[in-house]
Amino acid sequence: MALDPQAQALLAMIYRVGAPRFHELDTHQARRSFEKLQGTFGPEARAVSSVTEVPIPATHAKDGVIMARLYRPLSAGPDDILPVAFYFHGGGWCIGDVASYDGLCRELAHLGGVAVLSVDYRLAPEHPFPTAVEDALRAVTWSLANAVLLGIDPSRFALAGDSAGGTLSAVTALQLRNANGPQAALQLLIYPCTDILSQRPSRREFASGYFLDTESLAWFFERYLPNQDDWQDWRASPINAGRFDGLPPATFILAECDPLTDDGKAYAALLGEAGVPVTVHEFEGMVHGFFSLGKYFPQAVKAVERAGGALRAALLG
Repeated sequence: MALDPQAQALLAMIYRVGAPRFHELDTHQARRSFEKLQGTFGPEARAVSSVTEVPIPATHAKDGVIMARLYRPLSAGPDDILPVAFYFHGGGWCIGDVASYDGLCRELAHLGGVAVLSVDYRLAPEHPFPTAVEDALRAVTWSLANAVLLGIDPSRFALAGDSAGGTLSAVTALQLRNANGPQAALQLLIYPCTDILSQRPSRREFASGYFLDTESLAWFFERYLPNQDDWQDWRASPINAGRFDGLPPATFILAECDPLTDDGKAYAALLGEAGVPVTVHEFEGMVHGFFSLGKYFPQAVKAVERAGGALRAALLG
């Protein structure tokens, strides 16, 4: 499993200049570092027909609102009712935000030909598990109930996200199934974390020197899940859900040199065994986080194109 030369060059630069890794930073510093990374190497902000800030009332009034950003593709007319992809950003449930993913969500709206609702779920450690899970489900159910207001079709939606956001997408699909709620047309799961306590080979093989080090994983897990009894909760580790039938079709985008890649494959296998249609795209030589860095990785451009194509096929037929 050879690291791609472009990825190798980026990592060599990071380690050569002694840039601190996530576990060496406090929460504020880690968030700023992630914003800089996305701002430097994220895709350009493609034109769309409209961008609307959407305040979603939280489940409990005392918690205020969950902010989201709705993108409509340039191809859409002002009165068109569009399918929608809910997007949950990555960042270990602790860092990342809607602004950092602006370019990526614009690209997905363009390539998919659908509306994209990017959700600014609340972050740990200020808001530990299960806040992000609750916010993700609330954003979906409220938006579908208020589809007329948003100009979206509640019968055609997808759940999408990368890393921690991929986990939230998978967990939201499970919650909707368990509640006999509306079913998504697609789960678009980009290198999701599916098993917090995994001991699969990729966790050891890519434990150090591949961007998402073991220490950084622990940094995120400990902040998101301060109660270690929650580490095996299926809402944190969806591989523990017990049953996987009746879930939406799933498209996985994985990075070969990623400590989470075997966990993603294991979850894909469980879905397939339960009769869920599954497609897996593994990008050779790529590291965790590549998907949102299209200005640096040509493979990211291809991966986003495949993601957009999957959304288009699932939601527009």
